[in-house]
Amino acid sequence: MDAAATLLDELIASGLLVPSGEDGLYGRGAIFETVVAGVESAAVRAGAGDAAQILRFPPVMPRSTFERSGYMKGFPQLAGTIHSFSGGDREHISLLDKLERGEDWCEHQAPTGCVMVPAACYPLYPALARAGHVAENGPIFDLQSYCFRHEPSKDPSRMQIFRMREFVRAGTAAQAREFRDSWVERAEEIAAKLELPFEVVPASDPFFGRAGRLMKSSQSEQGLKHELTIPVAGLGPTACASFNYHQDHFSEIWGLARDDGEPVHTACVGFGLERWALALFRHHGVDPDRWPAPVRSTLWDR
Repeated sequence: MDAAATLLDELIASGLLVPSGEDGLYGRGAIFETVVAGVESAAVRAGAGDAAQILRFPPVMPRSTFERSGYMKGFPQLAGTIHSFSGGDREHISLLDKLERGEDWCEHQAPTGCVMVPAACYPLYPALARAGHVAENGPIFDLQSYCFRHEPSKDPSRMQIFRMREFVRAGTAAQAREFRDSWVERAEEIAAKLELPFEVVPASDPFFGRAGRLMKSSQSEQGLKHELTIPVAGLGPTACASFNYHQDHFSEIWGLARDDGEPVHTACVGFGLERWALALFRHHGVDPDRWPAPVRSTLWDR
């Protein structure tokens, strides 16, 4: 049995995760949620000095906005579209018959105007565009949402639906870069206090889609994206936090501009909350009461 399956079995046996019958979809037990809350609290404390504006968007966004974002150019296999029944009485009867026979009943399901959010910050950029010019002081935003990516796996660190806590800065190029770089240091400090083995590595930025893959070496050279990776399960370390400088990518899509008329540059920092919790269970065991005191104090002491 591979390491991912072994860890998953242990998490389920301990009541930390509850299987749903679909790979990558789990219920979370009380202890798991307590650890997630502790990780999130540690991240929020690390960003307290930023005085970020708290915004919460639902885990569903308009399909038209999603299409405009460019996500489908790079990751159509990960997208979660929402469909609904579109037939009449006759089609409803047919659907019920197919359900009764265990057959495919999706013939009359049609796309709605909504899709699942793939990252917590995706609804922010069009909202900024609707609000008008971005102030020169470079506003900072605190976001959190469930996100969906269709990649079923028995690796518990690759859940199909998961939570992201994100911090975003919109402003000048210098402000965005400084914000991104400062969060690399903050996340490293969190990982060290949690006594987790970690490494910060360069990566290519998924926001640029297919074009980004073609420009992967250029992105790495420019240092647009870094990830904090921790061994959790699977064949290699898992990205538990990402630090992204988008340049003016979203300004090109949404027409974002600062008060002085210059394009807005953005940076976002994302914490995969479930992945941090899984890393803690992987390295410290499934019973938080037995974790090292410094780890516990980082998560739950104020």
